[in-house]
Amino acid sequence: MLRPASQAKKLLVATGNPGKLAEFAELLRDIPYQITSLQGEGISLEIEETGASYQENARLKAEAYAAASGLLTLADDSGLEVDALNGEPGPLSARYGGPGLSDAGRVQLLLAKLAAVPDAQRTARFVCVIAIVEPAYSPRRVFDRSGRPGSASHLVRGECHGIIIREPRGRSGFGYDPVFLLPALGLTLAELSQEQKNTVSHRARAAQQARSVLVSLGGRP
Repeated sequence: MLRPASQAKKLLVATGNPGKLAEFAELLRDIPYQITSLQGEGISLEIEETGASYQENARLKAEAYAAASGLLTLADDSGLEVDALNGEPGPLSARYGGPGLSDAGRVQLLLAKLAAVPDAQRTARFVCVIAIVEPAYSPRRVFDRSGRPGSASHLVRGECHGIIIREPRGRSGFGYDPVFLLPALGLTLAELSQEQKNTVSHRARAAQQARSVLVSLGGRP
């Protein structure tokens, strides 16, 4: 039995992506925390993802929003890695092709780069790294090398493997979901129901590990 929301500790899910926020709210719905959002906390701070890896970007965002909110904070960085493109777009997935490009535009750019690649060589994976950061005043706080209080952080990772098809399929999901086919199901991520996606996606697999971390930090009610 979970604590009533009024008594539960808050967990800030630090993303400005509505689709991602909805996925996390569902994936984490049974944890002993009251899930809140940047908008719900009145936070308009934007963090530039300057890290060279998913881990760096996830931690960068989680630490900044934990400091701004004073709350236990979860942030993720995720991306698509295509083998035939040497791992592109990777951590740049959300910014592939430069500023101003829509999700559909990024998908078309990806497909154009893969136009001459045979189907058997269009293997890819989605990667999600979640950082969970406790604010500096937490009893579990750690100290950086200068001796100043920092933030305790926890990292988990999930992957989902598939292939990139030649035309988008499906109306669910977001980002590259319409061109990411799961061979075992014969469906793209965008053709799955939210319930199905939450059992197989990279974010679901990372969130399952994150649940264990969060329960251990918050304790059971």
